[in-house]
Amino acid sequence: MASSLKRLLIGKPIATERHQQERLGRRTALAVFSADALSSVSYATEAILTVLILGGALALGFSLPIGLAVAFLLIMVGLSYRQTIRSYPQGGGAYIVSRENLGELPGLVAAGALMIDYVLTVAVSISAGVAAITSLASTWGHPELRAFAVPLALVFIAVVSLSNLRGTKESGTFFAIPTYAFIAGIMGLIGYALIHDFIQGADPVVHIIPPDIPADQALGVWLLLRAFAAGCIALTGIEAISDGVQAFKPPEGKNAATTMTAMILLLVTMFLGITYLAYLHGAMPNLNSQETVISQVARTVFGVGPAYTFVQVATALILIIAANTAFADFPRLASFLSRDRFLPRQFASRGDRLVFSNGILVLGLSSALLVVMFQANAIALLPLYAIGVFTSFTLSQAGMVVRYIRLQPAGWQRSILISGIGAILTATVMVVLAITKFVHGAWAVIVLIPLMVLGFKTIHRHYVRVADQLSLSTAARPRPVRRITAIVLVSGIHKGTLPALELAKALAPDNVTAVYVNLDQEQGERVRARWSEWGCEIPLVILDSPYRSLVTPLLKYVDEIEGRYRDDHMLIVLPEFIPSRWWQNLLHNQTGMLLRTALMFRKGKTVISVPYKLER
Repeated sequence: MASSLKRLLIGKPIATERHQQERLGRRTALAVFSADALSSVSYATEAILTVLILGGALALGFSLPIGLAVAFLLIMVGLSYRQTIRSYPQGGGAYIVSRENLGELPGLVAAGALMIDYVLTVAVSISAGVAAITSLASTWGHPELRAFAVPLALVFIAVVSLSNLRGTKESGTFFAIPTYAFIAGIMGLIGYALIHDFIQGADPVVHIIPPDIPADQALGVWLLLRAFAAGCIALTGIEAISDGVQAFKPPEGKNAATTMTAMILLLVTMFLGITYLAYLHGAMPNLNSQETVISQVARTVFGVGPAYTFVQVATALILIIAANTAFADFPRLASFLSRDRFLPRQFASRGDRLVFSNGILVLGLSSALLVVMFQANAIALLPLYAIGVFTSFTLSQAGMVVRYIRLQPAGWQRSILISGIGAILTATVMVVLAITKFVHGAWAVIVLIPLMVLGFKTIHRHYVRVADQLSLSTAARPRPVRRITAIVLVSGIHKGTLPALELAKALAPDNVTAVYVNLDQEQGERVRARWSEWGCEIPLVILDSPYRSLVTPLLKYVDEIEGRYRDDHMLIVLPEFIPSRWWQNLLHNQTGMLLRTALMFRKGKTVISVPYKLER
């Protein structure tokens, strides 16, 4: 039943040789890897205005130059990642670039920062999408939907996770429609507004909040710098394509670079367009009103009608599926770390549908936990957001600078300038975000990154030790086993015991003993009485246990036999019967599992389980 349900949910397994066919073309890849970056258009302008409004209504006029500065940084970072794609066509995310050029520790810091950011991306995107849906429902007269925000968010996380478990190509096709609907909606809004405003002039937004807002803070360099850092949230997700180069159809590097260019052009155009329209129409950030800046602009340009509703629905959908970018990149990054022995090896294994299923499941569960903890409140999650991604941006671009200095390929001076400017600006944004958001929750991310690096190091140290201990360099040549001493641990005499006795007799015909722990005197006598007939001529040792312990007498006896036959190979045979239904295991003592666990860590002993399958 479980197998049938799995097939229904994620589909039939895909053969390994079909891996090339599951790769993505540029149009589908744009939807898969750009959803997170493109969705930031819906809140990046509002993030700038939310900081500027602290300087009073007049400060909102600085949104245009700040928007241009953010767009410049977008272009510089985008060009830097195009260079990364060309230099690392096998997939060159921040982890690989930083580790190769800056060292292991910076690479692990970049990896930890990115993994945290991917989890936050899912939680923030899904929560913001649910907020957009519940806000739209409120305008339709159903404010009660807000009470179901957490269950809705969990359902959306489950849907996105399940879609990705079905395979990269299938999930890309599923998410392409909402992504391109959002692009069409925003580009249509910008185009229509520019034509309409040119002909008839711009209509102001009707505000609930009066425009003569007093200044809470002085309008100075620090406030403008904070507004710039807030607007740089538009860069989140821009690194996704460089992480997933191997998901593209051949030629991978060329297709990934072209897709990166298309994403940057769309992102810059839409971001500057919304920022300009917000300035032109006098849109203001969400203070007491529940209406977003993009909603204010769309309502003013289109009026409350089908076009406005389309933009709002498309915005809600892109915010939800923005989580898909994290699902495309988190498992791939985890597989790189697993390959380098910094994460458990399970993360490097592809599932039935040729995707890194374990990474997808861990990301889904982690983000779901965050949603529950923060009650699907995107505003509460935002202070934790973006610190990690700007840390990885800075390390990645600094790594590219070091690479160009070391290798000096053609045009390396220009490449250093691009990556160097990007690294300086993203480092500035990272510091500003860390300072301004520290007391609001950013401290948790700053503390968590070193803890993750420590975890990576601990896992790596374990794998290194295991490899050293398993290495044949210090191994002695195998010697013939002189003799096997076998002990059969029996709980009684029945059909499930006989195959184990027969196997032990075949493996150690001259030195096999059956052992029974006597917890009940009457039961022990019954076993002794039947042994002469069914014991396969194997001696039976009955151990008394006055304190009703099963494991302690057995371990003591095993140690005694081992001391008596030091040159023999110790073989312990465990007969077990297996119920036909999984739930029937709950009706029986798991004695075999208990004994295996107790004997597992005792060196020099081989434990064999002999199952006897029960019929229905």
